Amino acid sequence: MTYIPINFQEKLAKFQEHWSPKVIAEMNEYQFKLVKVRGDFVWHKHDDTDEVFIVIEGELVIEFRDGEVRLKEGEMFVVPRQVEHKPYAAAECKILLVEPAGVVNTGEEKSVLTAENDVWI
Repeated sequence: MTYIPINFQEKLAKFQEHWSPKVIAEMNEYQFKLVKVRGDFVWHKHDDTDEVFIVIEGELVIEFRDGEVRLKEGEMFVVPRQVEHKPYAAAECKILLVEPAGVVNTGEEKSVLTAENDVWI
């Protein structure tokens, strides 16, 4: 076993694309994914799992059909399973997602923003 910490900034420097989560660690069949976001995502939901958004840098808005939550650097929010939502960031925002392995970023919706799953950096 190696005892090397995972540095978010070093990992984030390895990619530029938006809305394309990169796996940095796994724990008990859950994955920790870094992603850079900017602009609108798609309306979607995850039928079988909650989804955790942790803002590392920037600001993120998660819209719901009946409201929204605004997250600043250092804040997090858990979107419950089966709740339709649409993330948005006016400027680039860097976030950490925590979700079960194999979760597709766009849920059941197929889109040009549907990312390849399980890309490790």
